Amino acid sequence: MPNLSLTDQQVIELVKQLPFENKYSLLLELAQEASKKRQERMDYAQQQLKQLCQEKGLNWEEMIEEEKESFVDDLVHEE
Repeated sequence: MPNLSLTDQQVIELVKQLPFENKYSLLLELAQEASKKRQERMDYAQQQLKQLCQEKGLNWEEMIEEEKESFVDDLVHEE
């Protein structure tokens, strides 16, 4: 399949020409991709938090929600 170079605006204009069902399918595909990427970022962030906890002698898995929130808050405000 040939590779096309289109501007964002050109892509938008092409999408506008699609029938409703195709727009809906496209929207679902984009939403699924965004959800997958979000989950990947969340998994990475949690992995990093677990590692930081371990470095400080804490266990992320054993912490209650309030302890996790406090830990993250301390990290955010750490100098």
